[in-house]
Amino acid sequence: MIEAVLEDAGAGLDPDTVVGMDSRFADDLELESIDLVALAERLEERYGDRVNFAEFLADLDLDEIIALTVGRLVDHVAGRLAAATVEG
Repeated sequence: MIEAVLEDAGAGLDPDTVVGMDSRFADDLELESIDLVALAERLEERYGDRVNFAEFLADLDLDEIIALTVGRLVDHVAGRLAAATVEG
């Protein structure tokens, strides 16, 4: 799913890139800040306000953003969707 979201966000991953839970957006996937903006937009399109990526990033310091992994984002998305299900 994350590969599809990254593709839709225009991340332009190399076809040989393997995306796993430990993949770091900056170092491994070579995403720039503009790619993260596109990713945030795509997540909002897919999940609405249940998953607020901008709010998630705002709670991180710069080093945490640079070290952000696919797994941490997946955990955030899954947690927010689970909370929305319980609340809704």
